[in-house]
Amino acid sequence: MKPFHLAIPVKDLKTSIEFYSEVLGCSRGRSSKSWADFNFFGHQLVCHVSPEKNNQVTNVVDGEDVPVPHFGIILDMQDFNKIASRLQKKEIKFIIEPTLRFKGEPGEQKTMFFYDPSFNAIEIKAFNDSKEIFRVS
Repeated sequence: MKPFHLAIPVKDLKTSIEFYSEVLGCSRGRSSKSWADFNFFGHQLVCHVSPEKNNQVTNVVDGEDVPVPHFGIILDMQDFNKIASRLQKKEIKFIIEPTLRFKGEPGEQKTMFFYDPSFNAIEIKAFNDSKEIFRVS
């Protein structure tokens, strides 16, 4: 089974961290002043601070404007590269082109973002080592 990745907008990061950590017992991963990762029962949940709830909200992650909300899947590198190539051949317009994020840091990953026909943002990502998914720096 592959773990899913889900990013959701939250109004207050401190309250969200308390809820997911203390109430649900989710361990924390990487974070910044505007977002926090959680191990949500083996899946990656990311809370992004956002006063609005619509598909036009973005949050800066490793220098890129990431759409919030978005959902996606975490694949192995080989499958990531196959899908990236397929999407490029089909001339899919990327929100964020296939790229390497957090280079040389915990959680280094390849990622790409694009919209579905209904403008739902989708992220496909891959780690060289699946143990990096929830690694804290």
